[in-house]
Amino acid sequence: MSRLLGRLGGLGLAFALITGSILTPPGPVQAGAPSARTSAQAARTPAQAVAAMQPGWNLGNTFDSTGDDETSWGNPRVTPQLLDGIRAQGYKSIRIPVTWVQHQGPAPDYTIDAAYLARVKEVIGWAIDDGFYVMLDIHHDSWQWINGMASDHDAVLARFNAIWTQVASTFRDAPSKLVLESVNEPQFAGGDPAALLAELNANFHRIVRASGGGNTDRLLVLPTLHTSADQVHLDNLASEMAALDDPNLIATVHYYGYWPFSVNVAGGYRFDATAQQDLLDTFTRVHTTFVARGIPVIIGEYGLLGFDRHTGTIEQGEKLKFFELFGHQARARGVTTMLWDNGQHFDRTQMVWNDLELFAQIRSSWQTRSGTAASDLVFVRRATPVLSQTIKLNLNGTGFTQIRLGNSTLRRGPDYQISGDQLTLTAALLTRLTRTQGYGVKASLSLRFSRGVPWRLDVVSFDRPSASGVVGVSGDFAVPVTFSGDRLATMTAVYADGSNAGPHGWTAYKEFDRAFAPDYSAGTIRLTPDFFAEVREGEPVTLTFHFWSGETVGYTVTRVGAEVTGTPAA
Repeated sequence: MSRLLGRLGGLGLAFALITGSILTPPGPVQAGAPSARTSAQAARTPAQAVAAMQPGWNLGNTFDSTGDDETSWGNPRVTPQLLDGIRAQGYKSIRIPVTWVQHQGPAPDYTIDAAYLARVKEVIGWAIDDGFYVMLDIHHDSWQWINGMASDHDAVLARFNAIWTQVASTFRDAPSKLVLESVNEPQFAGGDPAALLAELNANFHRIVRASGGGNTDRLLVLPTLHTSADQVHLDNLASEMAALDDPNLIATVHYYGYWPFSVNVAGGYRFDATAQQDLLDTFTRVHTTFVARGIPVIIGEYGLLGFDRHTGTIEQGEKLKFFELFGHQARARGVTTMLWDNGQHFDRTQMVWNDLELFAQIRSSWQTRSGTAASDLVFVRRATPVLSQTIKLNLNGTGFTQIRLGNSTLRRGPDYQISGDQLTLTAALLTRLTRTQGYGVKASLSLRFSRGVPWRLDVVSFDRPSASGVVGVSGDFAVPVTFSGDRLATMTAVYADGSNAGPHGWTAYKEFDRAFAPDYSAGTIRLTPDFFAEVREGEPVTLTFHFWSGETVGYTVTRVGAEVTGTPAA
């Protein structure tokens, strides 16, 4: 994926408020000191070593950046303190993606800049000394020049071989906790992609093994085409591994979820049965093809693709359900996972998680399941009498225990009833919680289960949203909206004849953050230049804004040149 220790005491306290546990920072690290854990690893089988790598974290948008140095994509320089901070979160392995092309000299030697290689080596040394397993790769080179292998075969192969010859020589005597990965997300323009990848993987394997030292039996990671978990690509990689006949090989894929859910397009704004099944099927295929046959698997990157633009692209409760199930499947299927973090999750300057609730769910999933619910939002309309509301619980093998409101425990009967997986909040409770004036979240209930983390249930006071007319320009157009406490889930766009308008013309449901985005503080829904670029001139487009309360609001926009006229539906 791409482009997109005093402080630790505060993090531990904040995390403790969510999980009831205290984070303990590791002791001081002595640079270059041998690690007892490193020595112990040598006796482990490949499967045991990969299991010991769980969980893992990606040092994304750092050495994989395509600029001059590791800071060119906005992240700070890596320090031992950063690695200490990640170790304190419970992570046991770090994937260090590296893009090499801008640090290589010309043909025929393709010499890697000595200072850059030394810097990568320094950070790897810090990480291993800190107790981590480290996975090192060739990263964005995959789409920058390796993808041209079909038309420029010999030059691409020579450059690829030159990188691995130099890297293998540099790290031949590194501890066995260093793991090498052939290439990130391999892709090719033309030719036989499967055959081209097999050739690269075979060359990688040959070069590393021939370099001697610790590389003779070092764990090597081979990807599928596109690091896809589709069965055809899994089968191709399994055949490659059989041909190489090396017990120290690991398979890798990436997983960013069912695509419509992962970016919030085509109506995929919920972690529904389709999105859940996609996740379940992926783990089944990976386990059956590799793990069940004794070949370890690392999901080298996971997350949600929409996070590259904004972590709010997917609604909080829906994303928490995704990560809860993902973590459970990783444990059940014996797969090691590495969270993709390009800086949007763990703040590398403040050493805190930007979303503690999300991290609490991820961390809990390493050990157990958590109860969730059909939603994390309960909407109570101000303009009508308050009624009781029932929410379906996803118990996930846990038992429901209680509901907390701050320091108080709600009373079963007067405040709520529970029947199996059906939780009913009484009208009396909802009335009490929403009696103050104004819109928005009036209370956050904490649903407790016998295991795992609590489930936050926000009680939201709202009325039906409305939109106002406006004239603007396609490069900066925003619909004035009175949200009245409600929250936008998705948007559809169609022409008068019922055909789909805007980007992704195969669906009426447009992509969150790419075609539209709410700004609650400004009271607007922005329609992006990307949206208008694919709207026919002079033809009215009927928009329907779908809100999490279930309300919908109609609106029409018409573009003539750069001018856009917006009018609310009658």
